[in-house]
Amino acid sequence: MAKKWNVSTVKAAKGKEKLVMVTAYDALFAKLFAPYVDMLLVGDSLNMIFAGRPDTLSATMEQMLYHTQAVCAGAPDSFVIFDMPYGSYTSKETALANALRVYKETAADCVKLEGGSEKAEIIHHLVQNGIAVMGHIGLKPQSVRAEGGYKVVRQIDGLLEDAKALENAGVFAMVLEGTQSDIAKEVCQAVSVPVIGIGAGKDVDGQVLVWSDMLGFFEDFKPKFVKRYMDGASLVKEAMERYAREVKEGIFPDKDHSY
Repeated sequence: MAKKWNVSTVKAAKGKEKLVMVTAYDALFAKLFAPYVDMLLVGDSLNMIFAGRPDTLSATMEQMLYHTQAVCAGAPDSFVIFDMPYGSYTSKETALANALRVYKETAADCVKLEGGSEKAEIIHHLVQNGIAVMGHIGLKPQSVRAEGGYKVVRQIDGLLEDAKALENAGVFAMVLEGTQSDIAKEVCQAVSVPVIGIGAGKDVDGQVLVWSDMLGFFEDFKPKFVKRYMDGASLVKEAMERYAREVKEGIFPDKDHSY
């Protein structure tokens, strides 16, 4: 069966249909999420969720490839985005070599990389070599140390230039993160490709959230833009408490759960 979403249909959704994206890092959750979303992002945020790291910077190509293979196996009909990890696209040659690995070793539909006009030449090089690219501007998590933290973008200066540069370089869509809502709206209206927001208000072409944030599994902190659709951590704790208690008290396993 042909995938419902591909680069062309995503691009054509601009102004016609809101796009829904969520992160996924394994086959189990990818299969659960797939029927309800348009795109699955294998984000380098996995390094914070699974490895307990304070940021995304130490994620490796090997990690990202492994998790993308799992997501593609769990959701073979979904549009899957590979998040290029920090250091994997420092030059045209490095970026192409790593993007080719993504295409050869996984079934991902595209790669995503962070950066504005300074990355336009690299993006153009990838596109010219048959790699579909999603951009990422605004707040850029891979620049957290250079920027001195996670800072909301409240000035449009440079942001429109970045968006236009990525569009001209050939991205089919772009993520806009951590940007004041009115500015995000202006950026979205200035380009012909879909703008997917995360912490960028409602006047963009779609939304993406990290699944462990939106389902309430990540408890350390909650960004302002995150809406929790479930209290996942409490549900897991309650289930584990019940399991542990039943084992201690000899209640589990009972006759219904024994051979």
